[in-house]
Amino acid sequence: MNQILTKYYFTMFSLFKKNPLKKLDKRYEAKLEQAMQAQRNGDIKAYAMITAEAEAIKMEMLELEKTLNSD
Repeated sequence: MNQILTKYYFTMFSLFKKNPLKKLDKRYEAKLEQAMQAQRNGDIKAYAMITAEAEAIKMEMLELEKTLNSD
């Protein structure tokens, strides 16, 4: 009975908890947008650096997905 209540309360209160993947996804999309603008302006160095940052965020997202799915 205690486990059922614990699971119920966890589910109930997890509705108010923000999803960290959404935050990372927004950062990733913003970096891709910045990279595209840099490329359009002809700044290939900035494009490469920003794209590398975006890829690092993507890797972070994949790691977080693995940990969330393993629970």
